[in-house]
Amino acid sequence: MPHAPLALALPLAVVLLAFAVPAGVAGLRGWSGRLDRTGRLGLHTDAALASDEAFALANRVAAPLVIGAGAVGALCAVLVLALPIGTAGTIVVAVLGLVGVFGQLAAGSRIGDRAARAVPRPARKPGGGSSCSGCGCGDGGCGNSGTAGSAGKAGHAAADIPDLVPDATLR
Repeated sequence: MPHAPLALALPLAVVLLAFAVPAGVAGLRGWSGRLDRTGRLGLHTDAALASDEAFALANRVAAPLVIGAGAVGALCAVLVLALPIGTAGTIVVAVLGLVGVFGQLAAGSRIGDRAARAVPRPARKPGGGSSCSGCGCGDGGCGNSGTAGSAGKAGHAAADIPDLVPDATLR
């Protein structure tokens, strides 16, 4: 049986390798914990980006499938170039290789995201700029009456919170 034309086999192999090499690198770096969440490689879902710990865990859990995706892509690239399977066989091997690569990447990202969701999110600092200046007592809980000494729902005196004291009373 004749080989597929090199003009067909070579571009298909390059496409397969274009997905296989970054997948392999990301999988190996994710497994060893050397991925940075500001970089391009790795799992970048909202749950994985919540903290450094969640990012490392997500990529470590996904690493076996991501490495497998790289191996499938590289193996199919070699098969496309080496096997004497004709044009139709070459196209079938390339398509199945791409399906295998993307299937494993999707599965790896799904289990990595699930693992990242299990990591507790870090507590957020109270934001300034609201009427309570971050005391955490909620909407209108500090007594927004504007008079010094008046206690609100949470028991805070307006004088304790400088943003609630009228300018005339500040000295």
